Amino acid sequence: MKGRELRIIIAGGGTGGHLFPGIAIARELKKRCEKGHILFIVGRRKMERDIILKAGFEIRSIDVEGMLGKDLLQMIRAFFKIVISSIQSFFIMRDFKPHLAVGVGGYTSGPVCLMGWFLRIPTAIHEQNSIPGITNRILAHLAKKVFISFEESKMYFKKGKLFLSGNPIRDELMSPEIFSRRVLKSIDETVNQRFVILVMGGSQGARAINRAVLSALKELKKGGFLPFVIHQTGDQDLKEVTADYHTLGFDGEVMAFIEDMASAYTRADLVICRAGATTIAELAVLGKPSILVPYPYATHKHQEVNARALAAHGGADIILESNLNGNALARKIKMYMKNPDVLKQMSSCALKTGRPEAKEIIVDQLMELIN
Repeated sequence: MKGRELRIIIAGGGTGGHLFPGIAIARELKKRCEKGHILFIVGRRKMERDIILKAGFEIRSIDVEGMLGKDLLQMIRAFFKIVISSIQSFFIMRDFKPHLAVGVGGYTSGPVCLMGWFLRIPTAIHEQNSIPGITNRILAHLAKKVFISFEESKMYFKKGKLFLSGNPIRDELMSPEIFSRRVLKSIDETVNQRFVILVMGGSQGARAINRAVLSALKELKKGGFLPFVIHQTGDQDLKEVTADYHTLGFDGEVMAFIEDMASAYTRADLVICRAGATTIAELAVLGKPSILVPYPYATHKHQEVNARALAAHGGADIILESNLNGNALARKIKMYMKNPDVLKQMSSCALKTGRPEAKEIIVDQLMELIN
C-alpha cells in the first residue's frame, strides 16, 4: 500500500469530539499509505475548520444542520439544507473521486455518505456514543462497515458488518512531553506535591460545571484544601471565571480552550468534565480518574449512558447536573484528595476499559474495503 495513491474522504463534525477521532484515523491511514490523499468534509463552523487545518489536512465545507428538536419552520429549513448539502457533497465527490468515504458522526456525515453510496463508493461509519444518533442509524443500512465504541451500541446495528473498535484518540495524547508538577512550600519550608484538577466542559465549555467548580473551590479553601486547577471555560465564560479566580485567590490556569491536552491530562490527578464519547475514550486509555457530569440535553441522554458504561467498571464517578452544586462537588473532591488509593483504583479500572488500538482496528478494516 505504501506506493499506491489513495483518495479518502472523512466526513463529520459539529464538535471536536467528532473530529478528533477522524484525525486519528486519517493519521493512521497516512502511515499506511505515503501517497494517501485525505479530504475532510465538515460544516461551516469556524471551530471545525480550525481543528482540521491545524491538523494539516485539506478541508471542504457544506451547508448542513440537524432536524431534531426543531419547530416546523426550522425543520423545513433544515430539510432544504440537507438537499443543498447532498448536492454539494455530490460535486465534491465527483471531482475528488475517492476510493472510500468514512463518516465519523455529526450531521455532516449524512449527505456525504449518502452520496458515496449513490456513487457506488465504499462507505464506512464510526459511532462514537453508546446510543447511536439517527444519522448513523440510517447510514448503517448503506455502509459496508460499521464501527462502534461501546458494547451498548450492538443492539442498534446488524451484526454482519459490525466491529467493536473503540474510539480512536490522538497520538499526541499517548506520548506527551514531561511536565514538572506544581509544588507548594508549606510553613516549615518542606515542598509538597500539589493536587491538580483538570476541568473541562467540552470544546464549547459548560456553564453549570464552571459555576459548580468555583463554588466548590470556595468550600475547599475554607477547609484548607488548595488544589491547583487547569480550567477550560469555553469562550462565553472566560472573562467571568478568570475574574473570579483572581478575586477569590484561587490558584490555576484558566483558558477558553486547552490547546495542549496532552500536558493537561499528564498533570491532572482528577478530571471533572462532560461525558462525550471522545472524552470517555481518552480518560479510559490514559487511566485518568474522573467525576463525570453528563450533558443532560444530549440526544437520547447518550452522555449519561456513556458515563455509566465507564462508572460500571469502577473507572469514573458521576454527578448528574440536577444534583450538581458546590457543596456536593467539594465533598467528592475532598474525599479524593484525602484518599489517593481510591484514585489509583479508579485509574486502574479505567485503564482496563480503554481501547488504545482503536484506530489500528478501524484502519485495518478500511484497507480491506479499499482492496
